[in-house]
Amino acid sequence: MTRSGTPVVADTLDWPTFASTYWDRRPVLYRAVQTVPFDEAETFRTAVDAADPARRGRVLPPNVQFTVERWQQNEPADQLPAATDGSFDGYEERLAGLLGGRRYALVMNCFHAFGFDLWHRQRSFFGGLWQQVGMPYVSAITTMFHGTYEHSPVGVHRDRYATFMFVLRGRKRMRFWATRPWSEPVTTVLDYDRYRPESFAVEVGPGDLLYWPASYYHVGESAGTEPATSVNVGLPREASGALGVADLFADLDPVWVGDPAAGIEQLDPVLAAPFAPGPDPDGRLPAALPASLRQATTRLRGFARDGGLHERTTALSLRFRTAGGFRPVPPAAPVRSLDDGTMVRADPGSPLLWSVTGAGTMIAANGHTVRTTARPTSVERLLTPLADGRPVRVGELLAAGPRGGSGAVVRHGQPLPASRAGTRRLLELLLSFRGLHLHPTGDTADR
Repeated sequence: MTRSGTPVVADTLDWPTFASTYWDRRPVLYRAVQTVPFDEAETFRTAVDAADPARRGRVLPPNVQFTVERWQQNEPADQLPAATDGSFDGYEERLAGLLGGRRYALVMNCFHAFGFDLWHRQRSFFGGLWQQVGMPYVSAITTMFHGTYEHSPVGVHRDRYATFMFVLRGRKRMRFWATRPWSEPVTTVLDYDRYRPESFAVEVGPGDLLYWPASYYHVGESAGTEPATSVNVGLPREASGALGVADLFADLDPVWVGDPAAGIEQLDPVLAAPFAPGPDPDGRLPAALPASLRQATTRLRGFARDGGLHERTTALSLRFRTAGGFRPVPPAAPVRSLDDGTMVRADPGSPLLWSVTGAGTMIAANGHTVRTTARPTSVERLLTPLADGRPVRVGELLAAGPRGGSGAVVRHGQPLPASRAGTRRLLELLLSFRGLHLHPTGDTADR
């Protein structure tokens, strides 16, 4: 597609060519992409997990939106995907009975945080793009759309994100405007019929991938009466660096984060005040900025006095690198006990990184970190046998690892001791982070 509306269709997704030809320039449609990060069955399972907080609490968390016709539902717990539906087919059949044929839209933000396999493949898929354009500091966002809605619930709008849309089921039509089609001082328009002549539309089907830059105004439309399912990945192009402030003071809860900007809302109100409303239209600094800076400075000094600032910044750096541009990451799996005879292997797609801290060493995998009092040389000696991906017995790793005595594992939140017990616990945590896996010939770790 060019700005005049003539479609540009490419057969093969090649990241160097994409970066030099289309990135931040113009939309492009890839037909029947061979390798995509989203699978229909897995996307449904992830949707069930993302809906779980709403089913338990009945009130929708901010990362889930469900509308019937143009009416947003506040307590649609029985209208969200459930494990008993079995698939999108079963879900659609149940909704047809509940809604009597009325159009509906299910939108789930921060979608990647609710399914490890989905997140893992998504991170791998976009790794090639990061090599060309750099990994985003402000996290990419993932949104699942499903339904029979006439058009996107928010209407015509423009995002701060360049967008990749992967269609899994049904057909979708995306309508674009290269420049803002209206002159009124509004950011979105629901009734846009009078602006259609200035637009161009692209129809996208299962297996297709559509990209458009952040500069394009757009709206999603139904291309028929059958339900359609897609997953959109937004890469920040205009997001403020201030959004990273929240990471320094608070861990983000994926249930309550639909957009990285919402991380600011998890801060203390004084800290959040300068950022939450957005920039002052006349360019003046926010009146709340001095109080915010004082509080932030006090907190950072407190971190520095107790040694926590270095720990925090090291943890953020390691989490950022191992998250691969998609945060918050899925939660760790339950911790399992490892005996000496258990075979484990490292995951080449989830590299283990470590760094020196005041307490010893911090190790990260898949956006999670653990601390140990062992020195980096001891950690390297422990993990080197796993470097080539071959399975190794836990007993062999313990023999090669730290030799700091037989101290018991300390309480939660404290660094693990450089002892056999502490090292075993370290391996168990890396397994729960999915940086290690049980050897396939024995037990298999939940992914």
